[in-house]
Amino acid sequence: MIKLKPAIVVEGRYDKARLANIFDAPVIETGGFGIYKNAAKRELIKTLAHGDGIVIITDPDKAGFRIRNYIKDFCSGGRVWDVFLPDVEGRERRKRAPSKEGLLGAEGLPDEVIIEAFRRAGVGEGESAAPFTKAFLTGLGVCGGANSASMRALLAKRLGLPANMNSNTLARVLPRLVSEKELRALVTELGR
Repeated sequence: MIKLKPAIVVEGRYDKARLANIFDAPVIETGGFGIYKNAAKRELIKTLAHGDGIVIITDPDKAGFRIRNYIKDFCSGGRVWDVFLPDVEGRERRKRAPSKEGLLGAEGLPDEVIIEAFRRAGVGEGESAAPFTKAFLTGLGVCGGANSASMRALLAKRLGLPANMNSNTLARVLPRLVSEKELRALVTELGR
């Protein structure tokens, strides 16, 4: 087991069970959108964020991003790490059919993929790297342009990130993964 100081916040009980088998840390389940109605759980997560911090790991689908952003909003000013799972198509063993978007969450991914996602997010390494500016990303064609959404999707796929990341989230995550020079080269390569 990997020991972590920050608490881990996940969507559901199966995600919680999965991460509790990998990490020695408190794992808090939001109950999916149930977090919107659970003031006590929100207060607990906010308290943890202002203590040793929290790690948010949600499914790489639209619902997961909505839950993640909601938590980040009420934990404003706390220490929050974003861990993003890659887009992996499939169906969890316990389910008869894949999720609406057909992507696996934490419960369906191998340990190595989850551990790598935590490593890439810099969990436990202190403060996050400074994000790239919107102006820089606009200049590269990653945001604000006619084809920027498709470029973001290509870039995210190449880096093992969810394809539906918006430019603000991508700006925060990219410095953990690539240098400015590496990003320029990658965007040039993908634009061909």
